[in-house]
Amino acid sequence: MMDSAQLRSGKGARDENFPVASRLIKRRHRPVILAFYDFVRTADDIADHPTLSGDQKLARLDRLEASLLGNGNDEPEGLALRAMLEGRGLSPRHAQDLLCAFRQDVGKRRYANWDELIDYCAYSAMPVGRFVLDVHGEQRSTWPASDALCAALQIINHLQDCAVDYRNLNRVYIPLDALAARRLAVEALADKQAGPALRDCLHALAARTAALFERSRGLPARVSDTRLALEISVIQALAGRLLEILQVRDPLSEPVHLSRTAAFATAANGAARGLLRRLLRTSPPAQRYQTP
Repeated sequence: MMDSAQLRSGKGARDENFPVASRLIKRRHRPVILAFYDFVRTADDIADHPTLSGDQKLARLDRLEASLLGNGNDEPEGLALRAMLEGRGLSPRHAQDLLCAFRQDVGKRRYANWDELIDYCAYSAMPVGRFVLDVHGEQRSTWPASDALCAALQIINHLQDCAVDYRNLNRVYIPLDALAARRLAVEALADKQAGPALRDCLHALAARTAALFERSRGLPARVSDTRLALEISVIQALAGRLLEILQVRDPLSEPVHLSRTAAFATAANGAARGLLRRLLRTSPPAQRYQTP
């Protein structure tokens, strides 16, 4: 049987909405983060593969986990990540949590309400931030703000890709109760343009995601690693801009992704503001001049 990397979609770290182990991250941390990304990307592509059956997808996800845990040797991404984790004394728990989300994707195609969607994000998104924080040796007190940020990033992706997910995978992350409240069925996502009710639904979800995102605002100040804090500031700047777009545009018919130029400008602004906040936080208080 071919290894699962041969089933990859071709999407890589540079194709993501948000930076993955950018040059802001210290060089010594990038290899393990990229190994984690390759493992997760492979698992994600398995779960979304157009020709594999559900049983085949689950079997391959099991093989990935076996390679990660030392119970198999036929999945290169699992072997590579296992070696990296062992070298750093890190747990495979976060990668295993993500595998739970991909197994869920194989069989679950609808989400009843917001709480159910957040429960999914607890496995599909939050472990990513926790892993990066663990790589940097950060305190677990940073996890709640990181969880809010990662869940918001995940839902941003869901809103951006709501039509594609439905058309290509028959998968709907838009909560069914939000659609039902506006007398909509999931089939509305197949239209070329969202009607007023669907636009209102998607904009309301973007606004709710923005409120979730606000709970992450203090995260850069809570992490001790300055370069990680700047990376988080960049991600927050990109997420904030995308949420502004998603609250006014129609993802079925309008671009809701940032152009390369807009993304670069937004990221640079986020890094600059993050650095300024960091400098102000660490600068000694000004000494008052006293008349002798």
